Amino acid sequence: MGGLIAWTALSLPVAAWATEGALGRQISGTNVQPNAGIVSPEPIWAVNLSQIYMDGSIGGSREVPIGGRTSLGLDAKVAFTLATVLKTWDTGPGRWNFASSFTLPYVWTKVNSTVTGPGGRSVGQSDTASNLFDLYFSPIIAGYHFSETSHMALSFNVWAPTGKYNANDMANPSLNNWTFIPQVAYTKIFPESGFQLDTVAGIQFYTRNNATDYRNAPLFSMDVMGRKMFSNGVSAGLILGTIQQLGSDSGPTADRLNGFKGRDWALGPIVTYDRKLADKRSLSLGLRWVPTISSTNRLDSSSTVMATATLVF
Repeated sequence: MGGLIAWTALSLPVAAWATEGALGRQISGTNVQPNAGIVSPEPIWAVNLSQIYMDGSIGGSREVPIGGRTSLGLDAKVAFTLATVLKTWDTGPGRWNFASSFTLPYVWTKVNSTVTGPGGRSVGQSDTASNLFDLYFSPIIAGYHFSETSHMALSFNVWAPTGKYNANDMANPSLNNWTFIPQVAYTKIFPESGFQLDTVAGIQFYTRNNATDYRNAPLFSMDVMGRKMFSNGVSAGLILGTIQQLGSDSGPTADRLNGFKGRDWALGPIVTYDRKLADKRSLSLGLRWVPTISSTNRLDSSSTVMATATLVF
């Protein structure tokens, strides 16, 4: 495979509120990574640092479930810092290769909402949280090489509710539920044109938030990224992402909002830079802007930005 393995399959997790707070474990347009479908046939380590910022809102004419209550509209700022370590195992030559990864996330978030209190009075509230977020890990990533230019990676990913959670707070560094995400990634390389296509799709399955008796319906997510690669290590392209809710949320608050079923689409540019270092190491940098272009019952953001740096050794 040689030069095809730029830095292996490191599909990063991103997180915020679940559909209980009008977003989800993933933000549209931020899940796909370069070479998402490639698991290196050589045993390597990859360390990734990512910074994600999102400033989103839902108009005040729509009720939003949050913290066991409802808000008339919602404004939220979220900044995530994620540190991911990935290990590709020494499985020898062959079409199948395997890896595992672990992510430690830190979150800062600020929420402004209008909450209906006793007697039906509407009160504006603001809340801020900053702490370690729920842990994320992928115990198994299985990569299959159809050819030197066509690759697939299957993974099973888990979010554990390890962050602090208080049902009375609007801003929380946890979703207070387990989330399981089976995922498939595919990479197609076109050497003649210098073009590359990466796709990641998965389904998010949530357990119930016992503190609010709210359960999010499964969410289908898919990101597609196309890039033109240049000889100096720079590439530029576009990302199209979507999250589609498969069914209605359940619980007293969700039932009052007719299931609060949501969906969104995001579209924006990405620029990357890859450089080989000494001792078979390599460095990859990326910057993307993926604003929302359509949204129903999910946060609408024109300011979703993600920066990444990956070191492979």
